Amino acid sequence: MTTYRTLDTAHLAGKRVLLRGGFDVSIENGKVTDATRIEAILKTMKHILDQGALLIIMAHQGRPKDGPDPQFSQQPIVPVLEQLLHVKVHFAADCVGPEAEAAIAKAKAGEVVLLENLRFHPEEKKNDPAFAKKLASLADVYVNDAFTNCHRAHASMVGVPKLIPAFMGFNLEQEVMHLGTVLNAPKHPLTLIISGAKMETKVPVIEKFLHLGDNVLLGGCIANTFIAAAGFPVGKSKYEAEATAQAQRFLTESREEGSAVIHIPTDVIVATELSETAQGKNVQADQIEGDLSIFDIGTESARHYADIIEKSSMIIWNGPIGVYEYKNFTAASKVIAHAIVRATAKGAISIIGGGDTVDFHTRYNLPLAPYTFVSMGGGAMLEFLAGEKFEALTVLEQ
Repeated sequence: MTTYRTLDTAHLAGKRVLLRGGFDVSIENGKVTDATRIEAILKTMKHILDQGALLIIMAHQGRPKDGPDPQFSQQPIVPVLEQLLHVKVHFAADCVGPEAEAAIAKAKAGEVVLLENLRFHPEEKKNDPAFAKKLASLADVYVNDAFTNCHRAHASMVGVPKLIPAFMGFNLEQEVMHLGTVLNAPKHPLTLIISGAKMETKVPVIEKFLHLGDNVLLGGCIANTFIAAAGFPVGKSKYEAEATAQAQRFLTESREEGSAVIHIPTDVIVATELSETAQGKNVQADQIEGDLSIFDIGTESARHYADIIEKSSMIIWNGPIGVYEYKNFTAASKVIAHAIVRATAKGAISIIGGGDTVDFHTRYNLPLAPYTFVSMGGGAMLEFLAGEKFEALTVLEQ
């Protein structure tokens, strides 16, 4: 079994500690609207400060295209960190160079320096060695607690930890432990609930669970693609016509002995438009006509999914089932959430993850505490469960 250099073994007193956080958070009108990803690494941040170190945090926001862009600044995170940590947080207007160095020189042990968005420098995504060297020069020790980015071979993820002593943060340790259990010690029946827009990012994990799991429950545009692959019209629904052949192959394979069963909705919620006032209509999946679009799975399918979930010993959920941003299309996702909570209460292991899944719970005041584990990863969670190897983890191995 792979072992890693973990934070509890690091000597941090008097050191400058460079922490890679996964702070790609929702920011509106200059304020953070969901601090879940920041709160997830609170234990790591407090540990570093309690050890008498200067904490330097680097992270990214969004996908800035042409260098610095104020709408993607990390500065709105400063008051959130101050509220959570109750220490002085200095902000550096750049993540490398004179401005970063000046902010660090001004700060003292037990305080925090938040660096500006890493992606304001294209060298970050290119894993440029010179850029990694500039980042590494800011500190004595590196800590990775950004599972959300571990599937990216970027400078802050794989370049820096090759240059200075590097350790795994507490949240990252939990991510690897819980998700690793799914792959190394799965409990059966094992059910995967997966939704989202693009088949391409979901194909590897569906393929993996056809052999690893017992049930695959589909929602979102992926379910629409499978409905189309089964030969039913989908009206104006979003789906990927070019992915129907792959979906058909999966459906054929799922009928073979020893494979997980892929479940597609037998009824769906449709409407002619997507809006706050749109009233959905429950119809059978083979009765979608004209200008109707699928925006959620139907009540019959939701009950069927819930029944499978409640009989499962291990449940993995990535992606709300319907267009959850509109309250009239959240019913199935709520049914799924409640079913997983009930199964967990009876002893099942439940792991949920993905930004949209967490956001769904936040929007509708659904607690995250009842689940066994909440992963901060979306793409990283799926790639890890598909069995992909991450260089960002390899560089932290003992």
